[in-house]
Amino acid sequence: MNPALGWALAALFAALAWQQYGWQGLIFAITAIVFWLLLQFNRALRVMKNASHAPVGRIDSAVVLHAKLKPGMTLLQVLTLTKSLGRKVSVDPERFEWADTSGASVVVTMTRGHCTDWELRRVAPAPLDQPS
Repeated sequence: MNPALGWALAALFAALAWQQYGWQGLIFAITAIVFWLLLQFNRALRVMKNASHAPVGRIDSAVVLHAKLKPGMTLLQVLTLTKSLGRKVSVDPERFEWADTSGASVVVTMTRGHCTDWELRRVAPAPLDQPS
């Protein structure tokens, strides 16, 4: 969700609560908004804690990650999929890489905190020796 839209909805909720129920409604609205913010913060911490237990840039399958990625996903959603922090490849644009044990990797490009592009890179199979 767009942060500006979220804060606008929170302000509208607080204004309506104050209009309908006075200061008690305003206190209730502020309590509900703070609770929602705590839920979001707790979710982010849980995802980061889970990702901290895995090696940086390692995933089970690059092909599965490539299939599950969608445009507009946030970095937090990508971390939920990978269960690992990505290895930073570049700063501008921001790119993160995850690789699996076969050598295949996925490079995800993030723009303003959202996934805009991703690329699956596979290693070329070794050529078979030809008998002479």
